Amino acid sequence: MSSPVPPPPDRPPFRDPALPLARRVDDLLERLTLDERLALLHQYAPAVPRLGIDSFRTGSETLHGVAWLGVATVFPQAVGLGATWDEELVREVAEAVSVELRAFHRHRPPAVGSGTNSLQAWAPVLNLLRDPRWGRNEEGYSEDPLHTSRLGTAYCRGLAGDDPAHLRAAPVLKHFLAYNNEDDRCVTSSGVRPRVLHEYDLAAFRPVVASGAATGAMAAYNLVNGRPCHVSPLIERELRAWARPTGFDLFVVSDAEAPSNLVDLEHYFDDHVESHAAALKAGIDSFTDQGEDSATVVGRLRKAVEQGLIDEEDVNRAARRHLQLRFRLGEFDPDLDPYAGIGPEVVDSPGHRALARRAATASVVLLKNDGLLPLDAARAPRIAVIGPHADTLHEDWYSGTLPYRVGAATGLRAALDDAHVVCVEGTDRIALRSRTTGEPLGGTAYDVTDWGDGVVTLRDADTGRHLRGTDDASLLADRDILKSWFVDETFRLVPAEDDAPGTVLLRNVRTGRYAAVDPADGRVRLTAETAQTAERWQVELLRDGTAEARAAAEQADVAVVILGNHPMVNGRETEDRTGIALPEGQEALLRAVAAVRPETVLAVMSSYPYAVDWADEHLPAVLWTSHGGQETGHALAAVLLGDADPAGRLPQTWYRGDDALPAPLDYDIIKAGWTYQYHRAAPRYPFGHGLSYTEFTHRDLRLSTSTVTPDGAVDVTVTLENTGARTGNEVVQLYVRAREARYEAPRLRLADFRAVRLDAGESRELTFRLPAERLAHWDVATGAFAVDPGPYEILVARSAEHIVLTAPLTVDGPAPAPRTVVGRRTSAVDFDDCADVTLVDATREDGDAITPADPARPATLLFRSADLSGAARFEAEVAREDGAGEATLEVRAGERLLAEIAVPVTGHRHTWTTVSAATPERYDGVHDLRITLRGAFRLASFRLDPPGDGPDGELPARQGEGAAG
Repeated sequence: MSSPVPPPPDRPPFRDPALPLARRVDDLLERLTLDERLALLHQYAPAVPRLGIDSFRTGSETLHGVAWLGVATVFPQAVGLGATWDEELVREVAEAVSVELRAFHRHRPPAVGSGTNSLQAWAPVLNLLRDPRWGRNEEGYSEDPLHTSRLGTAYCRGLAGDDPAHLRAAPVLKHFLAYNNEDDRCVTSSGVRPRVLHEYDLAAFRPVVASGAATGAMAAYNLVNGRPCHVSPLIERELRAWARPTGFDLFVVSDAEAPSNLVDLEHYFDDHVESHAAALKAGIDSFTDQGEDSATVVGRLRKAVEQGLIDEEDVNRAARRHLQLRFRLGEFDPDLDPYAGIGPEVVDSPGHRALARRAATASVVLLKNDGLLPLDAARAPRIAVIGPHADTLHEDWYSGTLPYRVGAATGLRAALDDAHVVCVEGTDRIALRSRTTGEPLGGTAYDVTDWGDGVVTLRDADTGRHLRGTDDASLLADRDILKSWFVDETFRLVPAEDDAPGTVLLRNVRTGRYAAVDPADGRVRLTAETAQTAERWQVELLRDGTAEARAAAEQADVAVVILGNHPMVNGRETEDRTGIALPEGQEALLRAVAAVRPETVLAVMSSYPYAVDWADEHLPAVLWTSHGGQETGHALAAVLLGDADPAGRLPQTWYRGDDALPAPLDYDIIKAGWTYQYHRAAPRYPFGHGLSYTEFTHRDLRLSTSTVTPDGAVDVTVTLENTGARTGNEVVQLYVRAREARYEAPRLRLADFRAVRLDAGESRELTFRLPAERLAHWDVATGAFAVDPGPYEILVARSAEHIVLTAPLTVDGPAPAPRTVVGRRTSAVDFDDCADVTLVDATREDGDAITPADPARPATLLFRSADLSGAARFEAEVAREDGAGEATLEVRAGERLLAEIAVPVTGHRHTWTTVSAATPERYDGVHDLRITLRGAFRLASFRLDPPGDGPDGELPARQGEGAAG
C-alpha cells in the first residue's frame, strides 16, 4: 500500500486523499448538479463522466456466502452460524465472504444489471427468531437480542475488514424493524409496545450500530404500529442516534419495491411523489425500486422538490451519505485501497473450503444422546443413511451456487468406505396413469418427496429432474434444483373423492390449477380450474420407499435418518410455515425405520425447529444442523463418528408439538409468551441446549461484589473443567433475572456467553464483566432504561433450562417513584398491561396510539402505581373516523370511577381532538389507573390536572392533524 502523495495543482479537493473525508465528500457534492444528486438516490446511480465518476449500484447479497453471482463458497445458513455461538468463527466466515465479494466486484460481471457487482453487502440479518414458523427463520441468528447483536457485530467486522481508512465491504443490517412474518408481509403491522421495542427488537440492532461495525441498514417491508417501516421516525431517532458517536453516517436503503408499496399495496399515501418525499425525509437514502429503471424514482423525487415536499438539503443529506460510503470503499483512491489486489482465485479457495467445513462442523447440535453416539469407526459399523436428505444438499434463496456437494452419505463413505455405507432416500416411485389416455404422465415414473402440508415434489426417475409447470401451463421435468422466486415445482396429489381408491388429481401449488388432458391434442396441461374438470390419475406404486428403507435398516448396525425441509418449499421468503410438525411422510418413514432398527439416529437438516417429540422419546440420539453448505456431509460424518465434538448450541427454543404457539402476528413477546424469556411451558429443547461427548463441571462461581449501583458493574468468575476423557466444547452461558420486579420481568435473560474448548482434564477460570445495565428494563413511566434497586440472581447455565450455578446480587439505590400522571402528558402506549388492544399510528409522521382490537369488545389499559395527588380533571387526545356505534372512554382509579367521556367524531384517524371531564372528587395517593375504550376510536395520550387550569375545570377541545404526534 503506497503513501498519499500531494495532488497536482489542478486536482479537485475530492481527489485528494490527504484531506479529511468530510471535506472531500462536501467538495464532490458541491460539484454535482441537483439532477446528479437526485440520481444518486436510486439503487442504480449513473456515472458522471464530466467528473470522472463511475456508476454505482447498492447491494450484493452476502448472508452466508456471496449469493446470486454464480459459484461461491457456501457456508452454513445464518441460523447455523448462530448455533456456533462463536464470534471469532463468524467473523472469519464474514471475512471470507467479503474477500470473495471483492473478487466478484473486480473480476466478474454482474448476473443482473450493468456496472460492477456492489461492495455494499446486504448482511447480516438481525431480525429476531421470535416465531419458529417464520418463513425466513434461516436468515436470522437467534431468538435472543444479545446473542444476535454479538454475532451480528462479528459478521459486520469480518465484512468490513480492519483497515482504518477503507472498507473491504460495507455491511448493511437487515431488516429494520420487528419483521418476523412473511404472509402478507407488506401490509401487516407488527404491534410493538415500548418495552418490547426497546428491550427486544431494537436491542438486536443497537449494539451493532453503536459499535461502528455496520455502515448501513435496510428498512423492512412491514408496518410497525400501523406505520410503514420506510417512513418510520425510528430511523432517525434510534438508528442514526446510535451511529452518530462513531463519526460515520448510517446509509439506509429501502427493500426492493418497498417505496412503491407505500402507495400500491399499503395505500398509506395517495401518490408516489408524496410517499417518496416522506421516505426520504424519514431517512431512506437509496431507493431500491423499479429495477434498473432509475428514471421513475428520480422523476418522483424531482417532482417532490418542485412541489416543495422536500428541499435540496433533504437531497444533499442522502447524497452525502451515499458519497461517504463510496469514498470509504476506496473508489476514489484505488492506489491506496488495500483490498484492490484481491484476485479471482480466492473464490472457493482451499482455505475457504476448510473454513466452510469447520463452520459446518461447529454448527451441528447434539440434542439427545443415550450413548449411541459417537459411532466407533474402528468397529467398521454398517450404516444405513436414509431420508430425503440422505445425500442431498439444497441451496436456499440467499445461497451462492454450490461449487460441490458433500452430502451425509458421501461424507460417511469418505470417513469409512463404500462397503459400510448404504444410502436410501425412502421415497416412493410412482407412475401416474391417465384415466383418459391410459398413458403415464410424461411417459416416465417419478420419485415423490413429501415436504409437509400435502406438498410434494416429483422427480423424473430417469433424469432426476423436477417436474414443473411452465409459463404456457405445460408440464416439464427439466429442473435439477429448486431455486427461483416463483416455485413451479411443487404439487399436491389430491385424492379423487368421486373415484376409486388410488386415484388422484394433480394440482400445482403455485397456480392452484389441476392437470387436464387437452382433448384436441392429448397433451397434459395445468388448465383445470376445478376438481370436476381435472384429469384423474391412477397411482401405480413402482417402488415402496418405506419398505426399501426398512430393508436397508435391517441389514445395518445403525440407521441415520436425515429429515427436514427444502429451503424453497413450505417456509421461505413470502411464505410462513403453518406449523412445526415434521412432514407426515417423513415422520412415518422415521418410525418405520426405528421399528426394525432401534439403533436409529435422527438427524434433522432444516432451516428452523421442528417438534420432534416422538423421536426424543423413542430414539437413542437426535441431532440438528441447518442447511450447512457444501461441506455439510463432512461435518455430519465428523460429529457422528466422534472426529469432532458437537460444538453447536440451539439459538432458539424447540417447542413441543402439543404446545399451542401464539398467533404469528402477536409480536408482544411478554403477553404472548414468546421465546425462552417469557414462554412458560417446558420446551422440547431449550434455547442454548446442546450436548457434548465429554463431561463438564462448572464450579467456584463468585462475584467481585455482592452489591452494585445502577451505573456500576460486577465481575462474574466461574471455573469450567472438562472432567471427561476427551477434548470437548462447551458454551458457558450467563443469565440474569430479577427476583422481586415491579414489572413483568423475563423468567431469565442472557447477559453474556463464551464458547470454550478444553482438553480432557483441563480447567479454565472465566471472568465476565457484567455492567449493571444488563439488568435494566424499559421503564414506561419515565421513557428510559432503568435498573431498579433490589435483589437479582446471576445464573451460570448450559441452557436456558439447565442452570448449574447461581449467585445473588443486590442493586442499591432509591426506590422507584410512583408514576407521575398529574400535570404531565402520558402516552397511551406506555401502559404496564393491556387487554384487547391494537397499537396504531397517531399520525403518518410520528407517534403511536391505541385502539380496540375489536370495537365490539372493550379494550383496557393499566397504568400501575400512578400518583393521583391533586387530580381534579382528566383529559385525553382521541380520534374517531366515523359515528358508527358508541364510543366512550372510561377511567377508574382502582374500582372507583374517575371519568366517563363520550368520544366525538373527528372525521379521520389522524385528526385529533382533546376531550376532558372533571373528576367527581379530588383524588390523592397512589392508585392503579385503568382506562377502558369502548367502540371504534383511537387514544393517543391522557393527562390529569389539578383544578383551575381551564374554564370550569375543563380545557377547550383541540382538533387538528398531527396534534397527537
